[in-house]
Amino acid sequence: MKNTKEYINEKLKDSFDVKVREVDTALGRATAIFVDDLCGTVFISEYIVAPLKNIKSNVNSIDDIASKVLDINLVGYAKDNDDAVLHVLSGDVVIVFDNYTDKILFCEAKGYVRRGVGIPVAEAVLKGPREGFTEAFVDNVALIRRRVKDPNLKFEPIYVGKKSNTVVCLTYIKDTAPKKLVDNIRRQIKELDYEFILDTNYIENKLRDENTIFDTVGYTEKPDTVVAKLMEGRIAVIVDGTPFVLTAPYFFIESFQAQDDYYLNRYYANFTRIIRWLAFFFAAFLPGLYLAIVTYHFGVIPSLFVFRLAVSRAGVPFPTVVEVIVMMIFFQLIKEAGLRLPQPIGAAMSIVAGLILGDAAVGAGIASRITILVVAISSLSYFLIPRIYGAMSAWSLIIVIMSGFLGLPGFFVAVMVLFAHICNLKSCGYYYMFPVGTLKKLNLKDIILRGPLEEISNDFLSGDDTNEKSK
Repeated sequence: MKNTKEYINEKLKDSFDVKVREVDTALGRATAIFVDDLCGTVFISEYIVAPLKNIKSNVNSIDDIASKVLDINLVGYAKDNDDAVLHVLSGDVVIVFDNYTDKILFCEAKGYVRRGVGIPVAEAVLKGPREGFTEAFVDNVALIRRRVKDPNLKFEPIYVGKKSNTVVCLTYIKDTAPKKLVDNIRRQIKELDYEFILDTNYIENKLRDENTIFDTVGYTEKPDTVVAKLMEGRIAVIVDGTPFVLTAPYFFIESFQAQDDYYLNRYYANFTRIIRWLAFFFAAFLPGLYLAIVTYHFGVIPSLFVFRLAVSRAGVPFPTVVEVIVMMIFFQLIKEAGLRLPQPIGAAMSIVAGLILGDAAVGAGIASRITILVVAISSLSYFLIPRIYGAMSAWSLIIVIMSGFLGLPGFFVAVMVLFAHICNLKSCGYYYMFPVGTLKKLNLKDIILRGPLEEISNDFLSGDDTNEKSK
Protein backbone atom coordinates (compact mmCIF):
# COMPACT_ATOMS: atom_id res chain seq x y z
CA MET A 1 0.00 0.00 0.00
CA LYS A 2 1.27 3.47 -0.88
CA ASN A 3 2.31 5.60 2.10
CA THR A 4 -1.00 6.89 3.47
CA LYS A 5 0.36 10.19 4.80
CA GLU A 6 1.91 11.08 1.49
CA TYR A 7 -1.22 10.05 -0.40
CA ILE A 8 -3.54 12.16 1.77
CA ASN A 9 -1.18 15.14 1.69
CA GLU A 10 -1.01 14.92 -2.09
CA LYS A 11 -4.78 14.69 -2.45
CA LEU A 12 -5.52 17.50 0.01
CA LYS A 13 -2.61 19.83 -0.61
CA ASP A 14 -3.20 23.58 -0.82
CA SER A 15 -6.09 23.28 1.66
CA PHE A 16 -5.43 25.47 4.69
CA ASP A 17 -8.08 23.77 6.83
CA VAL A 18 -6.50 20.29 6.58
CA LYS A 19 -4.42 19.83 9.73
CA VAL A 20 -1.71 17.29 10.48
CA ARG A 21 -0.83 16.51 14.14
CA GLU A 22 2.14 14.23 14.85
CA VAL A 23 2.26 12.46 18.20
CA ASP A 24 5.09 10.37 19.69
CA THR A 25 3.65 7.23 21.27
CA ALA A 26 4.94 3.99 22.78
CA LEU A 27 4.24 2.31 19.41
CA GLY A 28 6.14 4.93 17.43
CA ARG A 29 5.14 8.12 15.76
CA ALA A 30 1.43 8.55 14.96
CA THR A 31 0.01 11.14 12.60
CA ALA A 32 -3.54 12.46 13.01
CA ILE A 33 -5.04 14.10 9.90
CA PHE A 34 -8.31 16.00 10.01
CA VAL A 35 -10.20 19.00 8.61
CA ASP A 36 -10.25 21.76 11.17
CA ASP A 37 -13.63 23.16 10.04
CA LEU A 38 -15.42 19.82 10.35
CA CYS A 39 -13.99 18.48 13.61
CA GLY A 40 -14.14 19.47 17.26
CA THR A 41 -10.55 20.50 18.05
CA VAL A 42 -11.05 20.34 21.83
CA PHE A 43 -12.47 16.85 21.48
CA ILE A 44 -9.44 15.77 19.42
CA SER A 45 -7.01 17.13 22.04
CA GLU A 46 -8.73 15.46 25.00
CA TYR A 47 -9.86 12.14 23.57
CA ILE A 48 -7.42 11.35 20.77
CA VAL A 49 -4.06 13.15 21.18
CA ALA A 50 -3.83 12.87 24.98
CA PRO A 51 -4.65 9.11 25.11
CA LEU A 52 -2.13 8.41 22.32
CA LYS A 53 0.60 10.14 24.31
CA ASN A 54 -0.21 8.07 27.39
CA ILE A 55 -0.27 4.60 25.84
CA LYS A 56 0.39 1.94 28.49
CA SER A 57 2.69 -1.04 28.27
CA ASN A 58 -0.12 -3.54 27.67
CA VAL A 59 -0.86 -1.96 24.28
CA ASN A 60 1.02 -3.80 21.56
CA SER A 61 -0.95 -3.31 18.33
CA ILE A 62 -3.33 -1.08 16.41
CA ASP A 63 -6.23 -3.25 17.56
CA ASP A 64 -5.28 -2.59 21.18
CA ILE A 65 -5.30 1.15 20.51
CA ALA A 66 -8.79 0.95 19.04
CA SER A 67 -10.15 -1.15 21.91
CA LYS A 68 -8.16 0.07 24.96
CA VAL A 69 -6.84 3.58 24.31
CA LEU A 70 -9.36 5.62 22.34
CA ASP A 71 -12.46 6.31 24.47
CA ILE A 72 -14.73 7.62 21.71
CA ASN A 73 -17.98 6.48 20.15
CA LEU A 74 -16.78 5.26 16.79
CA VAL A 75 -13.40 3.84 15.81
CA GLY A 76 -12.83 1.85 12.64
CA TYR A 77 -10.43 0.97 9.86
CA ALA A 78 -10.33 2.64 6.47
CA LYS A 79 -10.46 0.21 3.55
CA ASP A 80 -7.70 1.92 1.57
CA ASN A 81 -6.11 5.29 0.96
CA ASP A 82 -9.10 6.63 -0.98
CA ASP A 83 -11.41 5.60 1.83
CA ALA A 84 -9.11 7.37 4.29
CA VAL A 85 -9.36 10.59 2.27
CA LEU A 86 -13.16 10.26 2.25
CA HIS A 87 -13.19 9.91 6.05
CA VAL A 88 -11.05 13.03 6.43
CA LEU A 89 -13.42 15.02 4.21
CA SER A 90 -16.42 13.65 6.12
CA GLY A 91 -15.27 15.08 9.44
CA ASP A 92 -13.36 12.10 10.88
CA VAL A 93 -9.81 11.97 12.19
CA VAL A 94 -7.53 9.53 10.36
CA ILE A 95 -4.60 8.16 12.39
CA VAL A 96 -1.60 6.60 10.67
CA PHE A 97 1.30 4.88 12.53
CA ASP A 98 4.76 4.86 10.97
CA ASN A 99 5.45 1.34 12.27
CA TYR A 100 2.05 -0.12 11.35
CA THR A 101 1.24 0.87 7.77
CA ASP A 102 -1.08 -2.05 7.06
CA LYS A 103 -3.98 -0.53 9.02
CA ILE A 104 -5.46 2.96 8.94
CA LEU A 105 -7.54 4.05 11.91
CA PHE A 106 -10.32 6.61 11.73
CA CYS A 107 -12.18 8.21 14.64
CA GLU A 108 -15.44 10.10 14.62
CA ALA A 109 -14.88 13.68 15.81
CA LYS A 110 -17.47 15.71 13.91
CA GLY A 111 -17.94 19.21 15.22
CA TYR A 112 -18.98 21.42 12.31
CA VAL A 113 -21.39 24.33 12.59
CA ARG A 114 -24.99 23.38 11.91
CA ARG A 115 -28.37 25.04 11.96
CA GLY A 116 -30.59 24.12 14.88
CA VAL A 117 -33.93 22.36 14.49
CA GLY A 118 -36.54 25.02 13.75
CA ILE A 119 -40.10 25.49 12.50
CA PRO A 120 -40.60 24.63 8.79
CA VAL A 121 -41.42 27.87 6.99
CA ALA A 122 -43.17 26.25 4.02
CA GLU A 123 -45.25 23.78 6.07
CA ALA A 124 -46.55 25.67 9.09
CA VAL A 125 -49.29 23.95 11.11
CA LEU A 126 -51.93 25.22 13.52
CA LYS A 127 -51.56 22.20 15.76
CA GLY A 128 -48.97 19.44 15.86
CA PRO A 129 -45.19 19.00 15.93
CA ARG A 130 -43.19 22.09 14.98
CA GLU A 131 -39.85 20.43 14.29
CA GLY A 132 -38.37 20.65 10.83
CA PHE A 133 -35.47 18.98 9.08
CA THR A 134 -32.11 20.75 8.85
CA GLU A 135 -29.20 20.62 6.43
CA ALA A 136 -27.31 18.20 8.73
CA PHE A 137 -27.82 14.61 7.64
CA VAL A 138 -27.30 13.10 11.11
CA ASP A 139 -29.87 15.44 12.68
CA ASN A 140 -32.49 14.41 10.13
CA VAL A 141 -31.87 10.73 10.79
CA ALA A 142 -32.22 11.36 14.54
CA LEU A 143 -35.54 13.19 14.08
CA ILE A 144 -36.96 10.14 12.30
CA ARG A 145 -35.37 7.53 14.56
CA ARG A 146 -36.76 9.24 17.67
CA ARG A 147 -40.29 8.79 16.37
CA VAL A 148 -39.99 5.21 15.11
CA LYS A 149 -38.57 2.79 17.65
CA ASP A 150 -38.75 -0.14 15.28
CA PRO A 151 -35.72 -2.36 14.58
CA ASN A 152 -37.02 -2.80 11.03
CA LEU A 153 -36.46 0.89 10.28
CA LYS A 154 -33.49 0.92 7.91
CA PHE A 155 -31.15 3.73 6.84
CA GLU A 156 -29.04 2.71 3.85
CA PRO A 157 -26.27 5.20 2.97
CA ILE A 158 -25.33 5.55 -0.71
CA TYR A 159 -22.55 7.89 -1.81
CA VAL A 160 -23.50 9.87 -4.92
CA GLY A 161 -21.34 12.30 -6.88
CA LYS A 162 -17.86 11.55 -8.17
CA LYS A 163 -16.45 14.70 -6.60
CA SER A 164 -18.90 15.63 -3.85
CA ASN A 165 -19.40 12.08 -2.44
CA THR A 166 -22.69 13.25 -0.96
CA VAL A 167 -24.47 10.88 1.41
CA VAL A 168 -27.90 9.86 0.09
CA CYS A 169 -29.81 7.80 2.63
CA LEU A 170 -32.50 5.35 1.55
CA THR A 171 -34.98 5.07 4.43
CA TYR A 172 -37.74 2.49 4.76
CA ILE A 173 -39.33 0.02 7.14
CA LYS A 174 -38.40 -3.53 6.22
CA ASP A 175 -41.35 -5.88 5.60
CA THR A 176 -43.65 -2.83 5.32
CA ALA A 177 -42.25 -1.22 2.18
CA PRO A 178 -42.56 -3.51 -0.87
CA LYS A 179 -39.21 -5.14 -1.66
CA LYS A 180 -39.53 -4.41 -5.39
CA LEU A 181 -40.09 -0.74 -4.64
CA VAL A 182 -37.00 -0.60 -2.41
CA ASP A 183 -34.87 -2.40 -4.98
CA ASN A 184 -36.13 -0.15 -7.78
CA ILE A 185 -35.30 3.11 -6.00
CA ARG A 186 -31.96 1.79 -4.71
CA ARG A 187 -30.97 0.79 -8.25
CA GLN A 188 -31.93 4.16 -9.72
CA ILE A 189 -29.95 6.07 -7.10
CA LYS A 190 -26.87 3.93 -7.66
CA GLU A 191 -27.14 4.53 -11.41
CA LEU A 192 -26.79 8.30 -10.97
CA ASP A 193 -23.75 9.59 -12.83
CA TYR A 194 -23.24 13.09 -11.43
CA GLU A 195 -20.03 14.90 -10.58
CA PHE A 196 -21.78 16.42 -7.57
CA ILE A 197 -25.26 16.84 -6.08
CA LEU A 198 -26.41 19.75 -3.93
CA ASP A 199 -30.08 19.09 -3.34
CA THR A 200 -32.79 16.44 -3.42
CA ASN A 201 -33.82 17.65 -6.87
CA TYR A 202 -30.85 15.77 -8.37
CA ILE A 203 -32.40 12.55 -7.02
CA GLU A 204 -35.95 13.60 -7.85
CA ASN A 205 -35.07 14.08 -11.52
CA LYS A 206 -34.14 10.41 -11.68
CA LEU A 207 -37.21 9.11 -9.84
CA ARG A 208 -39.98 11.33 -11.21
CA ASP A 209 -42.02 10.90 -14.38
CA GLU A 210 -40.19 13.01 -16.97
CA ASN A 211 -43.16 13.73 -19.25
CA THR A 212 -45.18 15.97 -16.96
CA ILE A 213 -45.12 19.19 -14.99
CA PHE A 214 -46.79 17.46 -12.02
CA ASP A 215 -44.59 16.38 -9.11
CA THR A 216 -44.70 12.58 -8.99
CA VAL A 217 -42.22 12.47 -6.11
CA GLY A 218 -43.16 14.05 -2.79
CA TYR A 219 -41.03 16.22 -0.55
CA THR A 220 -41.41 17.62 2.95
CA GLU A 221 -39.56 19.40 5.75
CA LYS A 222 -41.54 17.73 8.56
CA PRO A 223 -40.29 14.55 10.28
CA ASP A 224 -43.82 13.54 11.34
CA THR A 225 -44.94 13.59 7.70
CA VAL A 226 -42.03 11.36 6.69
CA VAL A 227 -42.80 8.94 9.52
CA ALA A 228 -46.44 8.74 8.42
CA LYS A 229 -45.32 7.87 4.87
CA LEU A 230 -42.88 5.25 6.13
CA MET A 231 -45.64 3.61 8.13
CA GLU A 232 -47.71 3.36 4.95
CA GLY A 233 -44.93 1.49 3.18
CA ARG A 234 -43.38 4.44 1.34
CA ILE A 235 -39.68 5.19 1.02
CA ALA A 236 -37.90 8.37 2.13
CA VAL A 237 -34.68 9.67 0.59
CA ILE A 238 -32.49 11.93 2.74
CA VAL A 239 -29.74 13.96 1.08
CA ASP A 240 -26.96 15.49 3.16
CA GLY A 241 -26.98 19.28 2.90
CA THR A 242 -30.69 19.93 2.31
CA PRO A 243 -33.67 20.17 4.71
CA PHE A 244 -36.08 18.59 2.22
CA VAL A 245 -36.69 14.84 2.32
CA LEU A 246 -38.17 12.99 -0.66
CA THR A 247 -40.99 10.48 -0.27
CA ALA A 248 -41.93 7.96 -2.93
CA PRO A 249 -44.26 6.95 -4.40
CA TYR A 250 -46.34 10.13 -4.33
CA PHE A 251 -50.01 10.20 -5.35
CA PHE A 252 -52.32 12.90 -6.67
CA ILE A 253 -54.69 12.74 -3.69
CA GLU A 254 -51.83 13.69 -1.35
CA SER A 255 -51.85 17.19 -2.85
CA PHE A 256 -55.08 17.85 -0.93
CA GLN A 257 -53.93 16.39 2.38
CA ALA A 258 -52.35 18.63 5.02
CA GLN A 259 -50.66 17.48 8.20
CA ASP A 260 -53.18 19.55 10.14
CA ASP A 261 -55.88 17.15 8.97
CA TYR A 262 -54.67 14.52 11.43
CA TYR A 263 -54.16 16.84 14.41
CA LEU A 264 -57.35 18.94 14.28
CA ASN A 265 -60.98 18.04 14.82
CA ARG A 266 -62.09 15.55 12.18
CA TYR A 267 -65.09 17.57 11.00
CA TYR A 268 -63.17 20.82 10.69
CA ALA A 269 -60.36 18.94 8.90
CA ASN A 270 -62.86 17.54 6.40
CA PHE A 271 -64.33 21.02 5.87
CA THR A 272 -60.91 22.46 5.01
CA ARG A 273 -60.17 19.50 2.73
CA ILE A 274 -63.40 20.16 0.80
CA ILE A 275 -62.29 23.78 0.47
CA ARG A 276 -59.01 22.56 -1.08
CA TRP A 277 -60.87 20.42 -3.63
CA LEU A 278 -63.04 23.41 -4.53
CA ALA A 279 -59.91 25.55 -4.83
CA PHE A 280 -58.50 23.01 -7.29
CA PHE A 281 -61.53 23.35 -9.56
CA PHE A 282 -61.56 27.14 -9.26
CA ALA A 283 -57.85 27.40 -10.03
CA ALA A 284 -57.92 25.01 -12.98
CA PHE A 285 -61.30 25.57 -14.61
CA LEU A 286 -62.88 28.87 -13.57
CA PRO A 287 -61.04 31.19 -16.05
CA GLY A 288 -61.57 28.79 -18.95
CA LEU A 289 -65.25 28.26 -18.15
CA TYR A 290 -65.83 32.01 -17.79
CA LEU A 291 -64.08 32.71 -21.08
CA ALA A 292 -66.02 30.02 -22.99
CA ILE A 293 -69.40 31.24 -21.72
CA VAL A 294 -68.95 35.00 -22.20
CA THR A 295 -67.35 34.51 -25.63
CA TYR A 296 -69.55 31.86 -27.31
CA HIS A 297 -72.48 30.91 -25.07
CA PHE A 298 -74.36 33.99 -23.87
CA GLY A 299 -77.55 31.96 -23.80
CA VAL A 300 -76.62 30.17 -20.59
CA ILE A 301 -76.14 33.45 -18.72
CA PRO A 302 -79.17 35.03 -16.97
CA SER A 303 -80.41 38.02 -18.95
CA LEU A 304 -79.98 40.49 -16.07
CA PHE A 305 -76.34 39.46 -15.66
CA VAL A 306 -75.76 39.78 -19.43
CA PHE A 307 -76.58 43.50 -19.26
CA ARG A 308 -74.29 43.98 -16.27
CA LEU A 309 -71.56 42.09 -18.08
CA ALA A 310 -71.98 44.25 -21.17
CA VAL A 311 -71.74 47.44 -19.08
CA SER A 312 -68.65 46.09 -17.30
CA ARG A 313 -66.91 45.34 -20.60
CA ALA A 314 -67.84 48.62 -22.23
CA GLY A 315 -64.71 50.42 -23.35
CA VAL A 316 -62.39 47.37 -23.13
CA PRO A 317 -60.61 47.26 -26.54
CA PHE A 318 -59.34 43.67 -26.32
CA PRO A 319 -61.14 40.37 -26.91
CA THR A 320 -62.02 38.54 -23.71
CA VAL A 321 -59.41 35.83 -24.34
CA VAL A 322 -56.62 38.43 -24.53
CA GLU A 323 -58.00 40.18 -21.46
CA VAL A 324 -58.01 36.98 -19.38
CA ILE A 325 -54.53 35.86 -20.48
CA VAL A 326 -53.02 39.29 -19.80
CA MET A 327 -54.52 39.44 -16.30
CA MET A 328 -53.36 35.88 -15.53
CA ILE A 329 -49.81 36.84 -16.53
CA PHE A 330 -49.98 40.00 -14.41
CA PHE A 331 -51.02 37.99 -11.35
CA GLN A 332 -48.17 35.55 -12.00
CA LEU A 333 -45.74 38.49 -12.08
CA ILE A 334 -47.03 39.74 -8.74
CA LYS A 335 -46.73 36.27 -7.21
CA GLU A 336 -43.17 35.75 -8.44
CA ALA A 337 -42.10 39.21 -7.29
CA GLY A 338 -43.53 38.54 -3.83
CA LEU A 339 -41.66 35.25 -3.58
CA ARG A 340 -38.27 36.53 -4.74
CA LEU A 341 -38.15 39.71 -2.68
CA PRO A 342 -37.10 39.63 1.01
CA GLN A 343 -39.99 38.45 3.16
CA PRO A 344 -40.87 41.77 4.90
CA ILE A 345 -40.88 43.60 1.55
CA GLY A 346 -42.49 40.85 -0.53
CA ALA A 347 -45.74 40.63 1.43
CA ALA A 348 -46.31 44.39 1.41
CA MET A 349 -45.39 44.66 -2.27
CA SER A 350 -47.84 41.92 -3.26
CA ILE A 351 -50.76 43.64 -1.50
CA VAL A 352 -49.95 47.08 -2.88
CA ALA A 353 -49.29 45.76 -6.39
CA GLY A 354 -52.55 43.82 -6.42
CA LEU A 355 -54.62 46.83 -5.35
CA ILE A 356 -52.91 49.23 -7.73
CA LEU A 357 -52.98 46.79 -10.62
CA GLY A 358 -56.68 46.03 -10.30
CA ASP A 359 -57.75 49.65 -9.94
CA ALA A 360 -55.44 50.89 -12.70
CA ALA A 361 -56.44 48.12 -15.12
CA VAL A 362 -60.15 48.98 -14.75
CA GLY A 363 -59.51 52.72 -14.91
CA ALA A 364 -57.40 52.40 -18.05
CA GLY A 365 -60.00 50.20 -19.76
CA ILE A 366 -57.60 47.28 -20.11
CA ALA A 367 -59.77 44.80 -18.21
CA SER A 368 -63.30 44.59 -16.84
CA ARG A 369 -64.11 44.18 -13.15
CA ILE A 370 -65.66 40.75 -13.68
CA THR A 371 -62.50 39.48 -15.42
CA ILE A 372 -60.28 40.75 -12.61
CA LEU A 373 -62.61 39.07 -10.09
CA VAL A 374 -62.51 35.72 -11.89
CA VAL A 375 -58.73 35.75 -12.35
CA ALA A 376 -58.21 36.90 -8.73
CA ILE A 377 -60.35 34.03 -7.36
CA SER A 378 -58.46 31.56 -9.54
CA SER A 379 -55.05 32.94 -8.50
CA LEU A 380 -55.99 32.93 -4.81
CA SER A 381 -57.12 29.31 -5.07
CA TYR A 382 -53.65 28.26 -6.20
CA PHE A 383 -52.24 28.95 -2.76
CA LEU A 384 -54.57 26.43 -1.13
CA ILE A 385 -52.97 23.62 -3.15
CA PRO A 386 -49.25 24.51 -3.14
CA ARG A 387 -48.18 20.97 -4.08
CA ILE A 388 -49.64 21.32 -7.58
CA TYR A 389 -49.46 25.10 -7.88
CA GLY A 390 -47.00 25.11 -10.79
CA ALA A 391 -48.80 22.38 -12.70
CA MET A 392 -52.22 24.00 -12.38
CA SER A 393 -50.83 27.42 -13.41
CA ALA A 394 -49.70 25.93 -16.72
CA TRP A 395 -52.77 23.76 -17.30
CA SER A 396 -55.23 26.56 -16.51
CA LEU A 397 -53.57 28.65 -19.22
CA ILE A 398 -53.92 25.74 -21.69
CA ILE A 399 -57.62 25.40 -20.80
CA VAL A 400 -58.11 29.14 -21.28
CA ILE A 401 -56.54 29.03 -24.75
CA MET A 402 -58.65 26.02 -25.81
CA SER A 403 -61.80 27.69 -24.46
CA GLY A 404 -60.96 30.92 -26.27
CA PHE A 405 -60.74 29.14 -29.62
CA LEU A 406 -63.54 26.57 -29.36
CA GLY A 407 -65.83 27.63 -26.52
CA LEU A 408 -67.36 24.97 -24.27
CA PRO A 409 -66.34 22.07 -26.59
CA GLY A 410 -62.73 23.24 -26.34
CA PHE A 411 -63.09 23.63 -22.57
CA PHE A 412 -64.38 20.07 -22.10
CA VAL A 413 -61.74 18.64 -24.45
CA ALA A 414 -58.98 20.38 -22.46
CA VAL A 415 -60.45 19.09 -19.17
CA MET A 416 -60.57 15.54 -20.52
CA VAL A 417 -56.98 15.80 -21.74
CA LEU A 418 -55.91 17.03 -18.29
CA PHE A 419 -57.57 14.12 -16.47
CA ALA A 420 -56.29 11.62 -19.03
CA HIS A 421 -52.79 12.98 -18.53
CA ILE A 422 -53.04 12.69 -14.74
CA CYS A 423 -54.39 9.13 -14.95
CA ASN A 424 -51.53 8.11 -17.25
CA LEU A 425 -48.77 9.26 -14.88
CA LYS A 426 -46.78 6.89 -12.68
CA SER A 427 -44.77 7.38 -9.53
CA CYS A 428 -42.02 4.78 -9.05
CA GLY A 429 -44.12 2.10 -10.74
CA TYR A 430 -47.47 3.03 -9.13
CA TYR A 431 -50.17 4.94 -10.92
CA TYR A 432 -50.34 8.59 -9.89
CA MET A 433 -54.08 8.22 -9.21
CA PHE A 434 -53.50 5.16 -6.98
CA PRO A 435 -55.65 3.67 -5.52
CA VAL A 436 -58.41 5.31 -7.62
CA GLY A 437 -58.99 3.52 -10.90
CA THR A 438 -57.03 0.38 -9.98
CA LEU A 439 -57.96 -3.13 -8.89
CA LYS A 440 -56.44 -2.38 -5.50
CA LYS A 441 -59.07 -2.53 -2.75
CA LEU A 442 -60.25 1.09 -2.47
CA ASN A 443 -60.02 2.62 0.98
CA LEU A 444 -62.38 5.58 1.17
CA LYS A 445 -61.44 6.63 4.69
CA ASP A 446 -58.68 9.01 3.69
CA ILE A 447 -59.09 9.92 0.02
CA ILE A 448 -61.71 12.65 -0.26
CA LEU A 449 -62.56 12.95 3.44
CA ARG A 450 -60.64 11.91 6.53
CA GLY A 451 -62.23 9.11 8.50
CA PRO A 452 -61.74 8.35 12.21
CA LEU A 453 -58.06 7.94 13.01
CA GLU A 454 -58.57 4.43 14.39
CA GLU A 455 -60.12 3.34 11.08
CA ILE A 456 -57.64 4.90 8.67
CA SER A 457 -55.66 2.12 7.05
CA ASN A 458 -51.91 2.69 6.75
CA ASP A 459 -50.95 -0.21 4.49
CA PHE A 460 -51.63 0.99 0.94
CA LEU A 461 -48.29 -0.39 -0.17
CA SER A 462 -47.76 -3.22 2.28
CA GLY A 463 -46.54 -6.60 1.13
CA ASP A 464 -45.36 -7.10 -2.46
CA ASP A 465 -47.99 -4.96 -4.15
CA THR A 466 -46.40 -3.96 -7.45
CA ASN A 467 -47.29 -2.09 -10.59
CA GLU A 468 -48.54 -5.26 -12.21
CA LYS A 469 -51.11 -5.74 -9.45
CA SER A 470 -52.23 -2.11 -9.84
CA LYS A 471 -53.10 -2.44 -13.50
